[in-house]
Amino acid sequence: MSPDSSPREPGPSGTLHTTDAVPTHRRRTYWREALSQTFGSVDMGVPDEIDRGTIRTSPLGPMQVVTVDGDPLRALRTQRLIAGSDNGDHVVVKLLSKGVARVEQDTRDACVRPGQLFVYDMARPIRMTLPEPFQSKSLVLPRDVLGLSETELRRITASPLDSETPLGALLSPFLSRLVDTADRYPQRTADSIARNVVDLLRTLADDRLGTASADTENAARGSLLRIRAYIDWHLADPDLTPEAIARAHRISVRYLHKLFQLEDITVSRWIQQRRLEQCRRELSRREAAGLTIAAVAHRWGFTSASHFSRVFRAAYGASPAEWRSFAARAPHMAAPAHSPQLPYMR
Repeated sequence: MSPDSSPREPGPSGTLHTTDAVPTHRRRTYWREALSQTFGSVDMGVPDEIDRGTIRTSPLGPMQVVTVDGDPLRALRTQRLIAGSDNGDHVVVKLLSKGVARVEQDTRDACVRPGQLFVYDMARPIRMTLPEPFQSKSLVLPRDVLGLSETELRRITASPLDSETPLGALLSPFLSRLVDTADRYPQRTADSIARNVVDLLRTLADDRLGTASADTENAARGSLLRIRAYIDWHLADPDLTPEAIARAHRISVRYLHKLFQLEDITVSRWIQQRRLEQCRRELSRREAAGLTIAAVAHRWGFTSASHFSRVFRAAYGASPAEWRSFAARAPHMAAPAHSPQLPYMR
């Protein structure tokens, strides 16, 4: 882009492209370049006069979250453009928040309404038409993260998921909120959320492929994954209880406990386990050396330092002080602060 129309940075982890400060006669060129920079080599057709356009991006683990507000456009990604691109190994999960769209890929030609989401593969030709002002929210992620074969991926592209279906009602608002708030999470939390998002997307793929054993089980798994992500977001809240979680998701406490039976663990034990994992990583970080053990415990939702010490020793065979001392002597064995290794709990 030209020097006077370069993207503005909203923060250290994301990028903002906006036409607000771009002279009217340069907006069309600027907007085409901004869209291509964000979504790869694409032939963009945009109106001669651009009124407004904004693209916000933020990283979330291995993914990129993107919000686009703009005027009507047409996007065409041909085999020639794919061959010259360096991002053909990504897929996009896109939620249409406003406007309508037509998407064509893998012999399918679908109309997308507000509230619907769909998947497309950047490794194969695609045509997308948005005939009116729109807003979209997207997750851009490496293809191998989903663990799908080429054949499986072809079966789920350009196939809108209706927001009125059980899974659509779960995923659409979740994805919307996730994209809106992705830039607010510290790295360790973002990585944890990303893992839960991948599980949700795999559930979506299972649903589209028909590989889930039953709709009810599929919906239950999806609800559980969403609740696990919610817990990770609110670990620091000392009032995070089964009752509060059930109320936030408009389900009964009894049903919440039933969902966690799928993991063979209680809700309270899961919360405690996740808090302990975060405290253990915090105690391993050199940057946290100035914090007292009680401060670390309180940061992650424990209200009693003595209780925290007891459950920490029971979980890890050492007191918090002993763990911190060991991590300081053997830093290579501590989980790195920038890339926590949070286990999947299946």
